[in-house]
Amino acid sequence: MMEDEMTFAAIRVEMAANAGQAGGHHPAGRADSLERCDGCMNVYTRTGDDGTTGLFYGGRVSKDSARPAAYGDVDEAQSALGLARAHGAPDGAGAELDAILLGVQRDLWVLMAELATGDDNQHKLVDGATRVTADMVAAIEATIDDITRRFDPPTEFVVPGASITSAALDLARTVVRRAERSALVVGGGGNVVPYLNRLSDLVWTLARWQEGPHLLARDVATPTDFPEETP
Repeated sequence: MMEDEMTFAAIRVEMAANAGQAGGHHPAGRADSLERCDGCMNVYTRTGDDGTTGLFYGGRVSKDSARPAAYGDVDEAQSALGLARAHGAPDGAGAELDAILLGVQRDLWVLMAELATGDDNQHKLVDGATRVTADMVAAIEATIDDITRRFDPPTEFVVPGASITSAALDLARTVVRRAERSALVVGGGGNVVPYLNRLSDLVWTLARWQEGPHLLARDVATPTDFPEETP
């Protein structure tokens, strides 16, 4: 198992243990909270029926409070990136895209762990495993720089939808932007917001790289471009 895969697995194990202690479930992957019975596995726990959810390292909050909203949006962003991965080609640039997005999806587990930890337990987080680091942000920037050297990115607004992969990436980008706004509400400083900010730039860059020719917004016909109907 590669080192990053071991870290990824360790995050999930630690999240599962702490979610169990809290009597709730971790937001990013319900499998962490599955209760086992004789020869089966229950997907439901009933602990959230009162409208609360367990935080990483303990504590419970309302499901509509800032932290669950933030890590829920990151969870959605991770799934949207998975959809983009599924639409990518199996080789060439598609295979490289898959590797880039898979690395990001692993990073998002770290973001969710940090966002799911209350202020009183932030000191328990581990850099790179459950806390986002400056190096993780720098790695995103390096990937952006690498990809943008391979083509001429457009300098104007682009209409999404040139290809299924680029469209999925553009959709994922908007979810990442929403996650960034939600993370701002949680506050606390750190590198979560800078990471999400760079990630939206990366996903935009990947969409432009994957789509090939760009359809610029100014080239899209408007109602004034069509002749008036004659009676």
